[in-house]
Amino acid sequence: MKKTILDEVSKDEKQIRTEVFIQEQGFHNEFDDIDHRSRHIVLYKDDEPAGCCRFFMEKDKWIIGRVAVRKKFRKLGYGAELIRCAEEEIRKKGGKIIRLGAQVTASGFYETLGFHKTNETYLDEGCPHVFMEKIL
Repeated sequence: MKKTILDEVSKDEKQIRTEVFIQEQGFHNEFDDIDHRSRHIVLYKDDEPAGCCRFFMEKDKWIIGRVAVRKKFRKLGYGAELIRCAEEEIRKKGGKIIRLGAQVTASGFYETLGFHKTNETYLDEGCPHVFMEKIL
């Protein structure tokens, strides 16, 4: 498994996010201004883009978002590896708290990685999400 960390959305990340969030899940507003102030991680399996995420600072907390793994690479640990990579980079920058907005259906996955749900839920394009946090 190979990874890249960039200051901008790459062609490979666009491909993954378009495939997962737009084509598969039906979201429309996938790319936003936050992309321009985020660091971006892309994981590769044999030079094929497998998964991605972004992370950025907001106020005193780091946010991980847009975690996506292509269907053929799911259940192979790529999602957990993306979170570990982002956490490692956030630690290097002195981060102490990580927050993310998880689709409710994925919240159990994040709990296995040490995140806990807050009481804040919201809809993103009609899809139920919950905020989750982790103290490093």
